[in-house]
Amino acid sequence: MEKFTVLKGIVAPLDRSNVDTDAIIPKQFLKSIYRTGYGPNLFDEWRYLDKGEPGKPIGERTLNPDFVLNQPRYEGANILLARKNFGCGSSREHAAWALSQYGFRAIIAPSFADIFYNNSFKNGLLPVILPEFTVDALFHEVNANNGYELTINLAEQKVIEPNGTVHDFEVPEFRKFCLLNGLDDIGITLQHKDEIEAFENRRLTDKPWLVKSIY
Repeated sequence: MEKFTVLKGIVAPLDRSNVDTDAIIPKQFLKSIYRTGYGPNLFDEWRYLDKGEPGKPIGERTLNPDFVLNQPRYEGANILLARKNFGCGSSREHAAWALSQYGFRAIIAPSFADIFYNNSFKNGLLPVILPEFTVDALFHEVNANNGYELTINLAEQKVIEPNGTVHDFEVPEFRKFCLLNGLDDIGITLQHKDEIEAFENRRLTDKPWLVKSIY
């Protein structure tokens, strides 16, 4: 997993409350057995005018010019600004995959659904909770200024506006550690690789009859 330290990037505003995971990545795209390839279908029903299906070439589809991510001013955005209760609905981890594979590294909102919030951290995506009045002000700035950028410093837990205004945010200490060091669940386990191998060797020495059942 890629480390998250300091992120500076263009902000895309998704001015909708209660965005659920089926809107983030519709159910028909959950059939894949792979963890990659979801970015092109992020917000599929909003981004395209035709119905998306697995395997349908993106180049043959018609973009919705009114959807925010299709507007040239937000091309290359890696920070998503959203409204309250972002990521509600089903627990599909594919929602976090789709957002990160599209190119987002952070989402700023007044609140997140609990399961989505935790899934985000596990997939290198930083969910930042700021007060609703602060998010309102950021929406105003993003809409008023082309190419509006924010800086997010995870180590210091700060969101910094171009004018120098700083907004502090909270983040669970363990999740912060994992993001700063680029550790997903597997990476955390592999930190104890030597201890795991030592345990397995001791177990086979103490109980050699297990060898045939394991190997």
